[in-house]
Amino acid sequence: MTRPQPAPCQLTSPMPVGRYKPFVPQPLPDRRWPDKTLDKAPRWLSTDLRDGNQALIDPMTVSRKIRMFNLLIAMGYKEIEVGFPSASQTEYDFVRKLIEEDLVPEDVTISVLTQAREDLIRRTAQSLVGAHRATIHMYNATAELFRRVVFHVNEQQCIDLAHRGTEWVVQYAEKYLGDVEFGYEYSPEIFTQTPTDFALEVCHSVMDVWQPSEDREIILNLPATVEMSTPNTYGDQIEYFCRHIRDRQHVCVSVHPHNDRGTGVAAAEFAQMAGADRVEGCLFGHGERTGNVDLVTLGMNLFSQGVDPRIDFSDMPRIRRTVEYCTGLPVPARQPYSGDLVFTAFSGSHQDAIKKGLEDLQRVAAEQGVDEREVTWQAPYLAVDPHDIGRTYEAVIRVNSQSGKGGMAYLMKTEHQVDLPRRLQIEFSKSVQLLTDEEAREISHDEIWQLFSREYLHTSGIELASRDFATRSGLHELTARISVNGEQCTVTGEGNGAVSAFVDALESLGVVVQVLDYSEHAMTSGGTAKAVAYVECEIGDGESSQILWGVGIDSDITEASLKAIISAVNRSEARIRPEQKVGSSRS
Repeated sequence: MTRPQPAPCQLTSPMPVGRYKPFVPQPLPDRRWPDKTLDKAPRWLSTDLRDGNQALIDPMTVSRKIRMFNLLIAMGYKEIEVGFPSASQTEYDFVRKLIEEDLVPEDVTISVLTQAREDLIRRTAQSLVGAHRATIHMYNATAELFRRVVFHVNEQQCIDLAHRGTEWVVQYAEKYLGDVEFGYEYSPEIFTQTPTDFALEVCHSVMDVWQPSEDREIILNLPATVEMSTPNTYGDQIEYFCRHIRDRQHVCVSVHPHNDRGTGVAAAEFAQMAGADRVEGCLFGHGERTGNVDLVTLGMNLFSQGVDPRIDFSDMPRIRRTVEYCTGLPVPARQPYSGDLVFTAFSGSHQDAIKKGLEDLQRVAAEQGVDEREVTWQAPYLAVDPHDIGRTYEAVIRVNSQSGKGGMAYLMKTEHQVDLPRRLQIEFSKSVQLLTDEEAREISHDEIWQLFSREYLHTSGIELASRDFATRSGLHELTARISVNGEQCTVTGEGNGAVSAFVDALESLGVVVQVLDYSEHAMTSGGTAKAVAYVECEIGDGESSQILWGVGIDSDITEASLKAIISAVNRSEARIRPEQKVGSSRS
């Protein structure tokens, strides 16, 4: 009997949905941007020291601002918005400190923000005296809501203010900044809430004053100060703007997406596909309300597609630590590329896939005779190689109650150089699972190793004190001095190898051992090299027999093999009845 299709949900939300109206998008029926791909990095502008800083609970001190500025320089940012110098003496003094102490490299352009007021523009220009390269970024409100509710200006008054403000920028730049390589940026705010044709009209009025040319670029920044709709609507607005702005070849179209709807990254990427030349944002998405677009995610998204972001993310832990220190805000554990857990797999099936993927990369590198870092990256569940951004594989696989044998085996191999055979993985994973269930928490690779050592390496019962081999007629003859539960005895045996001779010797103690599987490998190299041996044994006979693994580690592989046999036998010792204890029938 098939299940009937459920009836449509008849419930209505108790929330006042009727108070909200859908965004009216810019009509663009012949849009071209969806067919574009991102094949180069945009120009980047970091606004961590301005937009990011003004959104902090406790704004950065001067020393922390300097540390953040130096981080941005080290990462390779060439355009950095350093403050709002007309807003306060503190902001003004910081800009002056950067310039007077020559902290700005000559190839880096600092940018400062101002409103379209003459006194603020004058003060802003004065703050930049002596700079190598600088940009004044002026904005005024063009969105109908802000014009009507906040500033009480009509469209023509808005255009006049932008026009007059640009004249003041030119006037005071000529007065104070003659030796500065000077640029101008204008933002119609909030662009996403402004009819695109009106935004174009305002920008054209600004351009009438600035007169952009081949040697006189203008930056027109189109801020999604409040994200209004799905990111494709922003893409349409940007493409429409790029198509209709005049002197496009002399205009740098810049975007400044915020993350109010949680799609700031997508909006920035769509905007670039639609023709934007530059992106403004903050490291890890800091900024007002839900933040600016995350420059780290945008840059790393390019990197993951084989496109050079022209920014250095190779030491992501240092970047994260510095930003957390400067801002006082933690980077979330699930933040793309940088969060503590973004490369981490707890699920057993995921761990197994990652382990096999990393082993496959090793195989490919060996076949090609190259370093693993030179092989094209392809690994299940991992968009990029954690090593490429300064993360370690230790963080990739972590073990808790959801984990299977793959994760445990991976950590044993990478952290302790023990490559467990598959059936041993299955056996040992049961002990790991038992521990994680009891503890109800994640356990570290050190705790896994301690459990493994107790289970396989530090067993009690039989101990090997000394042994001597001789070869006669192709057979190995063994004489071994052993301790059984503290009692000393000597046993002898023979076989076609060291393992078989030792197994034969154990029969004199009443211990029946059949070796089902054997493997070994070196753990380290050099003069202090160690080897590990694994044996799967059937201990006893008949219905009471047990199949168990044993492990031995020693600098001598023969010694490691014998220790592995003893490990398996001693592990069975703990599981048989007292009257069957090893040594009870020894001769």
